[in-house]
Amino acid sequence: MLYSLLLSLSETYPGFFVFKFLTFRTGLSVGTSLIISFLIGGPLIRSFSNNQITGQIRRDGPIDHIIKKTGTPTMGGIIIIISMTISTLLWSDLNNIFIWTLIFISLALALLGFIDDYLKIKKKNSQGLNSKFKFLGQLLVGILTILILINFSDHEYLDKLYFPFFKNLIIDLGIFFIPFVLFVIIGASNAVNLTDGLDGLATVPVMLVALSFTLICYLVGNVIFSDYLYIQFIPGVGEISVFCGSIVGSCLGFLWYNAPPAKIFMGDTGSLSLGGSLAAVAVIVKHEIVLAIIGGLFVLETVSVIIQVISFKLTGKRVFMMAPIHHHFEKKGWPESTIVIRFWIIAIILALIGLATLKLR
Repeated sequence: MLYSLLLSLSETYPGFFVFKFLTFRTGLSVGTSLIISFLIGGPLIRSFSNNQITGQIRRDGPIDHIIKKTGTPTMGGIIIIISMTISTLLWSDLNNIFIWTLIFISLALALLGFIDDYLKIKKKNSQGLNSKFKFLGQLLVGILTILILINFSDHEYLDKLYFPFFKNLIIDLGIFFIPFVLFVIIGASNAVNLTDGLDGLATVPVMLVALSFTLICYLVGNVIFSDYLYIQFIPGVGEISVFCGSIVGSCLGFLWYNAPPAKIFMGDTGSLSLGGSLAAVAVIVKHEIVLAIIGGLFVLETVSVIIQVISFKLTGKRVFMMAPIHHHFEKKGWPESTIVIRFWIIAIILALIGLATLKLR
């Protein structure tokens, strides 16, 4: 939008040619989404507090957790979604189909999460949208995303699976491409949702994943760098760096309000959207396995829930005191800030390992 206008002025005023550079626009995207989240965050939190739009806390958790968090506003993901959407529309090339695909999936999953959050508030309990309906909603959004990419993009490597550490290990998924992508999108969406259980716990890892993929998208979309790193060059995906940058800025701004003790929770409105959006980014740039590495904290949280459920159904015993695993440590008496910061450290380490795969091939 604004990018096209300013770029058109470069013919008359050479100084505006700077908007041609992807790195410059990505930086503007980060800054714009950060400023917007700061501007709308405070008023939205006050409005939500006055209208009793508060999060519904699980009653089987630690008593201290319940006491401290009861009454905290939720649906804070609205702050993230608004800021990242506006920033992306302002600074990205809107002729790029990948940008519209990512805007679609982020808004669609945000709407699904909003419905879930609304029902939790209305029912005044932590059980919102029926899990079957939530899954069907995610499935529908995932299928529509795939159809958009297949029918409207010129992505010739969409059904390929690339492995890190091996420059020539490529699998043609063929017909299995569709269920694989659905698994990645739905899995990532739910993984971020499960992680969002403590103040700031999901926000920083999401920001780290987005920051990592800002770089990955730029490299994959640059023929020189992709050739040097032995990664597949995919025309047009460099523009996704602007989208990822908007996530970084919006999450950074949201963290101002979400850092312990949180003034507002992200809610499913934010977590479902962010997880699904980052998964779609990974699918488009063909770094799905790298996403699992960089977002390993989300994988750990999800696996802990799976282990807990399977163990209880088969043996009647629980492996963890409570799942997801961050609640296990909370039950053991770890302070919330200790859990959050240590999990952040794990996320940073995993991000560095994931980025290292770009060169180790």
